[in-house]
Amino acid sequence: MEFIMLYFIGFAATTLGTLAGGGGLISLPAMLLLGLPVHSAIGANKVSNTVSSLSSFYVIYKNKEITVKEALTVIPISLAGGITGGVLASFTKEEWMIVIAIILLSFAFITSFLGGTDFEGEEAFRATKKSAASLYGIGIYDGVFGPGSGTLALYLYARMKLSYIRSVGLSRIMIFSSCFGASISYIATGKIIWPLTLALMLGSISGAQLGVRIARKLKKEQVKPILRIVTVLLIMQIVVEYFG
Repeated sequence: MEFIMLYFIGFAATTLGTLAGGGGLISLPAMLLLGLPVHSAIGANKVSNTVSSLSSFYVIYKNKEITVKEALTVIPISLAGGITGGVLASFTKEEWMIVIAIILLSFAFITSFLGGTDFEGEEAFRATKKSAASLYGIGIYDGVFGPGSGTLALYLYARMKLSYIRSVGLSRIMIFSSCFGASISYIATGKIIWPLTLALMLGSISGAQLGVRIARKLKKEQVKPILRIVTVLLIMQIVVEYFG
């Protein structure tokens, strides 16, 4: 029964995560309710996200909605951030990351009401000093804490005038890179409970495929409200956990 529940947790979380980020809204609280240790739950999430995000990226790439060049630009930056975050996680106070998460998500929510975040453009992704620094920072945050990293990446790509489906593809390859880096750390320290992690992973792969198919049908004016709702829910969840 536990394996079935984890499959559906992975499915629901990754469907949401593919569309707007915020899959941790579902997966982490649900796994903790099932009694998984905190580090094992986070590790399972990182490992399953590594595989599922790569599968959803491949579908978008196969349909020529993103290029290998763009992916290869994002991967090393996010991978470095994820590895850095995984290392920092062992001695970073959770309270610090909670405060940082609230600040980042609140800032993203406020800026979404300003111009330039409507996925209006058809530009290809090009790394600048500013965008590279932002991706590296999101990778570190994802490696240490995680909830909302995909959402933050989507806000970043929207401000860079990328289309929604390209932004989804790039956010998935970013999540793959940073989660792969973080997974190395969690696996090396023996935090992974493999049977439960594999059940979560199978559900995540299924959810990733559904999420990509839904993303293609969304109109750009429908995306921003979804992002805002997910952002508010993420902030509420983090605040409740912090004060709880």
